[in-house]
Amino acid sequence: MKKKYFLFIILTVLIAACTDNFDEYNIDKKAPAIVGGDPLFSSAQLNLSDQISTPNVNLDVFRLFSQYWTETTYTDEANYDILNRTIADFTFRAYYRDVLKDFQESARLIGEEEVPASEAAVKQNKLNIIELMNVYAWQQLVDIFGDIPYSDALDIDKVVPKYDDAFTIYQDLIARVNAALAGLDDGEDSFGGADLIYGGDVSAWIKFGNSLKVKLGITIADHNAALAKSTIESAVSGIFESNGDNALLHYLSAVPNSNPVYDELILTGRKDFVGANTVIDLMNGLADPRLAAYFTQVDTSTETGVVKLAYLGGDYGASSPYALYSHVADPILEPTFPGILMTYDEILFYLAEAAERGITVPQTAEDYYNDAIEASFDFWDVSDAASYIAKPEVAYATAQGDWKEKIGTQAYLAFYTRGLEGWTEWRRLDQPAFNMPPNPIPDDIPTRFTYPVNEQTLNPDNYKAAATAVGGDELTTKIFWDKN
Repeated sequence: MKKKYFLFIILTVLIAACTDNFDEYNIDKKAPAIVGGDPLFSSAQLNLSDQISTPNVNLDVFRLFSQYWTETTYTDEANYDILNRTIADFTFRAYYRDVLKDFQESARLIGEEEVPASEAAVKQNKLNIIELMNVYAWQQLVDIFGDIPYSDALDIDKVVPKYDDAFTIYQDLIARVNAALAGLDDGEDSFGGADLIYGGDVSAWIKFGNSLKVKLGITIADHNAALAKSTIESAVSGIFESNGDNALLHYLSAVPNSNPVYDELILTGRKDFVGANTVIDLMNGLADPRLAAYFTQVDTSTETGVVKLAYLGGDYGASSPYALYSHVADPILEPTFPGILMTYDEILFYLAEAAERGITVPQTAEDYYNDAIEASFDFWDVSDAASYIAKPEVAYATAQGDWKEKIGTQAYLAFYTRGLEGWTEWRRLDQPAFNMPPNPIPDDIPTRFTYPVNEQTLNPDNYKAAATAVGGDELTTKIFWDKN
């Protein structure tokens, strides 16, 4: 009887635990249907860094356009063919869908959160940091395409968004940075560990915001000198002060949170890229010690049994066998190599340029130029910057050319691995000299991306209006700030 009674209890418990609501079995309780604002912010930061960092030619060809790297076998992209792989479509989609939309949704969720009065400042800090990230991403989109969907973008009810004037967008971005900076309180917390760049340090974000203003201002200097001047002068007292302020996303050692360069070049085993002769020849001519941090050496001897190591770049745009030319340096291929958004040396080069343009900044162009080179050497852990700067071909007083050539050349060298920034610096200052590939798609080096094919087919009226407004949807049409 006792055994029967015990069995009855067990059956009763089992029956009570059962459910006739079989839909519950389709719910993954470990994967929430609603994601919070903080995780979405982290996701957007990671997506943005991945887009900037990836060498995948479907998404980012700017290391090729800036002629830091060239291709070994498949040379379409180094010859400026972005249509074969619809690269513009992938790039456009990555920024709008994976970056800006996630930032927008993060801001919406955080904005709707009900928090006690004691947490109100933290909430506002989060929203203003998201704004700074938004501005950073929007600027990159404008610098790639020119006029883009902006005021109508990310609105689910506007499936065929109009394109906004690129300079008008820039003006609004400057206003948005100003508003975000005014709303940041460095006496309060923000995202904490959900912030993959500064760990929630609000004072670091304030420096980032001011440095971003310098970048926005200098980019439009040839188009609107007055706005450039006021933007930079209002920011210069609060910018990056050392490499410790750099905006870096620190990747982890394991996929999927490792650097995309490692993912694409090491895990896949592909040997698609070597250093381009454009940058390597320039650095060889200057005996630039950063070469060892950027590239590997290759045996250039033609005699059997003799080894002659040197840095040798493949002819840009031509097929360049992997075994014959310098490769990307090993530290850059590490899974933990950081995603680089903005750096101290970058801002110093912009300020050197600002000084030459008559903008009121604390130091001379030469001082900023020297400090920028030193900061670059420090970032790459290369010693003896002073000896390099003292070389007649590098020293500001004696280096070849006008200030645009001096600053443009050294900034280009410092921006290595940051393809979009290198290409943008070349477009703005026309320095250094680039090589023409053997089979270029346009007749000249590109100065923008053409609009996505999907935009031409799905948003034809607004596409046509935008193409007319920018002066023709061509690779060689110049962005409004590119006056030279």
